[in-house]
Amino acid sequence: MEKLNININKIHHVFISHRHNDHITGIIWIIRAVAQQIINGKYEGNLKIYCHKENVEAIRILSSLLLDKKFTNYIDNKILFVEIDHARKEKILTWDIEFFDIGSTKQLQFGFTTILNDKKKLTFLGDEPYREVLFDYANKADYLLHEAFCLYSQREIFKPYDKHHVTVKEACENAARLKVKNLIMYHTEDKNIVERKKLYTAEGRKYFMGNILVPDDLEVINL
Repeated sequence: MEKLNININKIHHVFISHRHNDHITGIIWIIRAVAQQIINGKYEGNLKIYCHKENVEAIRILSSLLLDKKFTNYIDNKILFVEIDHARKEKILTWDIEFFDIGSTKQLQFGFTTILNDKKKLTFLGDEPYREVLFDYANKADYLLHEAFCLYSQREIFKPYDKHHVTVKEACENAARLKVKNLIMYHTEDKNIVERKKLYTAEGRKYFMGNILVPDDLEVINL
């Protein structure tokens, strides 16, 4: 956020998909930073954290263990949890967001879909691959966010299937079958960050003829 010059006072809505360490621990820093700005009299409005019940419980526990009481005093006051479940709809900024259970067999996890201001459909599938039960959410999306753990050519190195992930090949095949316009691939291995965009795009082009986006860290995508 600091590298992109995003002021913490501008953050009022945060979505947490599931409880894995790489997804949930950052919210503790957000809570602390927002609480400090509230104390300083510089934060207007509330911070809303959208997540399922297990996440709420975990965030409460982590906050109580890691943050001073002067910060946690604002939880349930100016820092609010919005507990989501399957098909829950919320108005966030100018968008109508619908959350959905992705059907993970590892741990309860949610994605979401929305229609942007220009009437384009955006769907986030979480960090596990597309499942058929999610067809209505993903079908004909203008933007589909789909994990791709590694190149198909490197599947024996990174073992994506053992981790409930897929490769560029499957992500692109899913996007093609769903008639997606723009595929955004993320949640990748990080052994070759410099060449990742080029390599993932080249392999993906064999299976999907729409627009392929493999964002680098801090890259901004204009929707």
